[in-house]
Amino acid sequence: MSGLRGTAVAWRRPIADLLASYAAAGELSFTEVVAENVHPDRLPPALLALRGAGATVVPHGVTLGLGGADLPDPARLAHLAALATALGAPLVSEHVAFVRAATTPDPLHGDVLEAGHLLPPARTADSLAVLVENVRAAQDALPVPLAVENIAALFTWPEDTLDEADFLTALVDATGCRLVLDVANLHASATARGSDPVADLLRFPLDAVAYVHVAGGEEHADGLYLDTHGHPMTPPVLALLRTLVTAYDDRRLPLPGILLERDDDVTEAAVRSEYDVLRAAAAPLVREHA
Repeated sequence: MSGLRGTAVAWRRPIADLLASYAAAGELSFTEVVAENVHPDRLPPALLALRGAGATVVPHGVTLGLGGADLPDPARLAHLAALATALGAPLVSEHVAFVRAATTPDPLHGDVLEAGHLLPPARTADSLAVLVENVRAAQDALPVPLAVENIAALFTWPEDTLDEADFLTALVDATGCRLVLDVANLHASATARGSDPVADLLRFPLDAVAYVHVAGGEEHADGLYLDTHGHPMTPPVLALLRTLVTAYDDRRLPLPGILLERDDDVTEAAVRSEYDVLRAAAAPLVREHA
């Protein structure tokens, strides 16, 4: 188990002072830093100060592309490994996604094709086999366990033969990896594919979850949900978070830590407001089930 508990906020430079104040007050037990934004030999002093205040820091990768056809780039894995060591992290996290079409140019494409976005792999037996191989390669290269996150998938592939819960369960069973369960991403994916997010959530392998993400977005009257990670958390997302907490209680499982992500409008005022909402919604339940 990762040992991550309580509520938390992802580290971003504009809110470094705010997170330091939370850590000093005992209101932030862990955080997460985007791995591509920092270097293990030049870690921001404010990030190191959080460690000094007792907060765990988890490197969170976004460009590894575990769902792609190629094995993970050794240089990217070395970067994640070095960060885990420098930060004393108990685990490293990434995404179940592909982000590029190739690692080298080919006769048809003069350059590597980067998506600039986290894209869902097809949920088929063949795709699962590739993902399993890539996750195992990453696990072999990392000094700590790997946790992988469900993304906000805006579409499904016609070839899909597995739903997301079965796909992730099979991945966990084959590799022993952990999960980062993003309830906002799950809500976005369920809205896009027309499934029931509560039913989907309850079929996830909850005993494999290392920690939880929650984030904001925009609900539209026509049923569209925009996963912005830059707006207030919506009532359906907060309701799904409460469902998650209840599910852990029903199954007598320890509740993982719950982390607020914000990638746009990252101001102290906005983050403070959202963190207050998160703690009001989840903190009593977190304390009860800690």
